[in-house]
Amino acid sequence: MNAPLRIEAVVATHVGMVREANEDSYCTRAADGLWAVADGMGGHAHGDWASRTLADVLAGAELPAGFNEACHVIAGAIHAGNARIWQEAQARGQQMGSTVAALFIRDRRFGVLWVGDSRIYLFRDSRLHQLTRDHTQVQEMVDRGLLQPHEAASHPRGHVLARAVGVQGVLEVDVVVDTVEPGDVFLLCSDGLTGQVPDAELAELLAHGDKQATLDQLIALTLERGAPDNVTALVVGVQEATLLTFALPGAFS
Repeated sequence: MNAPLRIEAVVATHVGMVREANEDSYCTRAADGLWAVADGMGGHAHGDWASRTLADVLAGAELPAGFNEACHVIAGAIHAGNARIWQEAQARGQQMGSTVAALFIRDRRFGVLWVGDSRIYLFRDSRLHQLTRDHTQVQEMVDRGLLQPHEAASHPRGHVLARAVGVQGVLEVDVVVDTVEPGDVFLLCSDGLTGQVPDAELAELLAHGDKQATLDQLIALTLERGAPDNVTALVVGVQEATLLTFALPGAFS
C-alpha cells in the first residue's frame, strides 16, 4: 500500500505594471487536491468576471471519492462555467471569456484539465515538462508545420486564442492523466508569467526546495521585466508524508 503524500501549495497574483485591473483568478482546494488558474481574456469586456465565475464554479464543485469520477466532475464544472459565461455574454451583447488550467491530485494520480493558454508544468527529476498545449492560433500553425517553434515565441499573434471558455456555446476541454511521484513540483500559471520568464529559468527556479521563495522569485522576475499583463502563479510540491514518533521522557524505563 502506498504511503500518503504530503502536498504543499502556494499562490500569488499581481496586476502587473501596465493593466489597471487584475483579470486573473484562481481556485485553491488543498484538502480536496484541486487547484486552478483562470485568465480573463484581455481586451474583452468583463474578463475579470469571467475568470472569477470559473474559479467560483470549480470552488463549489462536489468531488466524489473516485479519481476518474472526480475528473469528470471537474470537467463538468468547466462546461458549466462555459454555459454561464456564454449566456451572460449573449444577454449583454458583449464577448467575454477566460482560460482555465486545473490540477487535481488524488491517490497518487494527477489530472490536468485546460482550455486556452494558461499553462501547467511538471518539474520532475531535474527536468521541466509542459503538460498543457496552448490553444492559440500560433500553436496551431506550429502543429501544422507552418511555423517553427522558435518563431512562435515572438510571433505578434502569439496571444490570440483559438479556444477559450465562454466564447462559444459548445466547449472542448483537454485532459491529461498520469501518476504522481514524490518530489514532483507543479506550476500553474497565466501567460503573464510565461510571457516574461522562459522555460529554462522556470526550471532553474523550480529546482529550489523552498516553494514560497520560488513563487516570490517568479513574480519578482515578471515585475522586473515590465509585467505588461496580469500574472498569477501556483506552485504545488509533492513529497512522501513522514510519520514521527516522539517518546516521552521515562516512558520506556
